[in-house]
Amino acid sequence: MYNIAVIGGSTADISYREISLEVGHILAERHATVICGGMTGVMEWVAQGVSEAGGTIIGILPGYSTTSGNRFLTFRLPTGIGYARNFLIIRAADAVIAIDGATGTMSEAAFALTEGKSVIVIGGLGIDHTKKDDGIMFHADSAKEAVDLALREAEKHRLNQEPPDIDS
Repeated sequence: MYNIAVIGGSTADISYREISLEVGHILAERHATVICGGMTGVMEWVAQGVSEAGGTIIGILPGYSTTSGNRFLTFRLPTGIGYARNFLIIRAADAVIAIDGATGTMSEAAFALTEGKSVIVIGGLGIDHTKKDDGIMFHADSAKEAVDLALREAEKHRLNQEPPDIDS
């Protein structure tokens, strides 16, 4: 089972609703644990898709309350650290799917790439310049293509991970 983060705009264009729902459904059917920021827009639509398909969706929330976040979350993890939670979302993931989004989504994508994790993009998000050990940014035209790429890249990430430093 892989941890796949789905990032995207909290005020996303409604045109991304159906593909977000489909990404959620397919990830749940493929037994991925899905992680998101837990709020509205793309995060809520993906959470709905995961929930409807019987999967697990974890919301890493910006505030302090365990009752915040959208109604479709399986687990709510309040952080009280606002946008700094973006790093936690990415750190917990093996690969990332980005759907639409603005500056918050860009920060998450940048964190993922610098962590050596791949980002699969649906929509107009893009980063043109990366370093040698950064992750790879892919563009997908469908929910199935995005999930297939994310799971393939998650597997590669797990295989290439160094064992944790137990002494630290």
